[in-house]
Amino acid sequence: MSRRAVLVGGLGVVAAAGAGALADVLPGGARLRGILGLNGPDGRIPDAPPGPVQVDRVRSAARGRDVDLIVMRPAGAPSDLPVCLALHGRGAGANSFLDLGVPHFLTAAAQEGTSPFAMVAVDGGDSYFVARNAGDDPLRMLLDEVPDWLDRLGLPAPAAGFGISMGAFGTLRLARETDLRAVAVVGPALFQTWSDAKRRDVFRDEQQWAANEPLRHTKDILPVPLGVWCGNDDPFASAAEELVERASPEVVAFGPGGHEENYFLRVMPEVLRFVGRRISRAA
Repeated sequence: MSRRAVLVGGLGVVAAAGAGALADVLPGGARLRGILGLNGPDGRIPDAPPGPVQVDRVRSAARGRDVDLIVMRPAGAPSDLPVCLALHGRGAGANSFLDLGVPHFLTAAAQEGTSPFAMVAVDGGDSYFVARNAGDDPLRMLLDEVPDWLDRLGLPAPAAGFGISMGAFGTLRLARETDLRAVAVVGPALFQTWSDAKRRDVFRDEQQWAANEPLRHTKDILPVPLGVWCGNDDPFASAAEELVERASPEVVAFGPGGHEENYFLRVMPEVLRFVGRRISRAA
């Protein structure tokens, strides 16, 4: 290779490093890092056959409406599997886990040796899984209705929880009320102050937020094996860091990425391995 080629190659490395440094300090740095391809490799749905999916429309008295209940299993697995309850992000619904390719991920995880389990998703609205009013109580739905719905389907009550963004808030809140063997949260939408939470226009008042905010109740979560995944450019990264500091999770994974589908897809295999290793343990 010529000296010129070496120099040009070296300049390319320097330029990339310089662009990364600039992306850290310029306004909109997170978006710029994404444009420059500095947010890590693309997450992809695995090339594995999707397992069976069952979608039921059920009436939730707690929420005062019909909701989707979606059961996803690995391909070729038995029907009597332990259950991980999956809670979605704000602006999404239970079917967002189908969009993320969870039926493919479950099969791929089982093929790689992870103990198979079912993942069950349910609609929680934009509620952060707390009751804004007496007629819509998503937490009561999770506690009182979901186990009954699963029993009718021949499935056990959830033994683990998995939440993305707003769903992470709900999963951590649920962990205070039930005996779970694992909790996995990705891009957890938590609030370090009331002013941050108030902007979401979800909580009735500061008292309701304080009573439900997972960062205020980490001692009630501590007995549960916890895994936390968050992108470095996620707007909730500092709240995730506080969760890690207060709750000392078994697994902590921060890395390139933002609060986006690409990051959620990239960490999905790790999340499923974490859940699978724990969900099949004897209670």
